[in-house]
Amino acid sequence: MELVVEADEAGLRLDVVLVRRLPSLSRARAKELLEAGDVRLNDRPCRKGARLTAGDRIALVRTPEPADFAALPDPALQLPIVHEDPWLVVLDKPAGVPSHPLRAHELGTVASALVHRYPEMAGVGYRPREPGILHRLDTGTSGLMLAARDELTFEALLGRLQSGSIEKRYLAIVHGAPVPGAIERALLAHPSDPRRMRALPEGRDERGARSARTEVLAVRPIAPGLSEVEVRAGAAARHQVRVHLAAVGAPLVGDVLYGAPPSPLGRHVLHASRLSLEHPEHGRQLTFTSALPEATRRAAIEGAGGAA
Repeated sequence: MELVVEADEAGLRLDVVLVRRLPSLSRARAKELLEAGDVRLNDRPCRKGARLTAGDRIALVRTPEPADFAALPDPALQLPIVHEDPWLVVLDKPAGVPSHPLRAHELGTVASALVHRYPEMAGVGYRPREPGILHRLDTGTSGLMLAARDELTFEALLGRLQSGSIEKRYLAIVHGAPVPGAIERALLAHPSDPRRMRALPEGRDERGARSARTEVLAVRPIAPGLSEVEVRAGAAARHQVRVHLAAVGAPLVGDVLYGAPPSPLGRHVLHASRLSLEHPEHGRQLTFTSALPEATRRAAIEGAGGAA
């Protein structure tokens, strides 16, 4: 799809014109398309705040989906529930299950399982296809996810997530052995591959980059050339843990998108292992843990040529 900027649109921001020209496109969806690299301005990567000139060509690499489709209830998918109360839910997502649908009528996602079990979640949160979900996990990532059952709880938890007061830890199996400590690299969408993010060199900044911090807490060798790593990442950006570990020479086993060799598992090995938060209603501290599945650990080691 290609749009040509009219004279009366000169000087307007790119994202404003996209939403104005395409009534089915929400601002949130326009932002997603821009961050994913699915919009080009005069055949070049662009940022949402770019100011337009009459005659500019806006190309959409991927046709935008309607902004208003909702996750459909899926009674067939039963996910492990770690905690539930009248305000929030913590679940343990298996690897291979998407967090939310990418197209209308798609089932088999965390969102569709949640809206079946908790119908009141419909309409809560970022948008209808992500009912109540506070933070997504990649399809290949397993582990703990947090969701809210009403809008007030969602807003309260979102504020704490963004401020870093909700602790999230992950376990990963990586090639090499990263040095414990903080990895602070700004993240930016890849200019030529919308599937990927990139980490800027330390100290460098670019327009549109998002600052991100990942703390390597512990490193345990588990086989020749392999380590199990525990990391902490607060309001984690898209692919943050994967990109940061790859940037310091320790890509996740199986993460071919970020430079690791292929694995028989067919996916990267990353597990959301710990979630700690203050309950928004009664203020008690809640901490949940989930172990990396032993079968996943063994398969990752054997697939990488190591021995447990």
